[in-house]
Amino acid sequence: MPAIYTRQGTAADIPAIMGIISDARAFLKAQGINQWQGTYPDQPAVEADIAQATNRVLVMDGTVVGTASLIVGPDPFYKRIDGDGWVGTADYMMIHRFAASAKVRGQRLSKLFMTSLLSEAYRRGFRDVRIDTHAQNQIMQHVILGNGFQFRGIVYLDEPVPERNAYQLVMQ
Repeated sequence: MPAIYTRQGTAADIPAIMGIISDARAFLKAQGINQWQGTYPDQPAVEADIAQATNRVLVMDGTVVGTASLIVGPDPFYKRIDGDGWVGTADYMMIHRFAASAKVRGQRLSKLFMTSLLSEAYRRGFRDVRIDTHAQNQIMQHVILGNGFQFRGIVYLDEPVPERNAYQLVMQ
């Protein structure tokens, strides 16, 4: 069985992370989903995540095969939410820029990666975790809902199609 773990991303991981984002962009485009079809997420966003120590990578047998950002809120884009809205007012963490390499697609590593991020949030004292994705991104929604998140409504970002489905997990 391969060694699989999550760690903080480093500057040396940037080429692998950008490759994963490129894979995800192409995969979304092939599905007719316009999420990530512009320049975002770009290398400056990844570099900022690494500089702020918010990037996490999923490593399998020494190779970076996943990337995400685990960020302490609040998120200005989460202030407005149409729908049922957020549950509670506790401090929260967000998961952004979550993607897996095309090399591991179908191996169910996204669920494992998400579980690792949630465990880190819990260890750090956060019981509220939030995430958003494009309404057509059924695969990401499957990962989100499969990890216990609940749909809370629609939030609005700065992208060409700003509406995103928003989800929340309140851990006990």
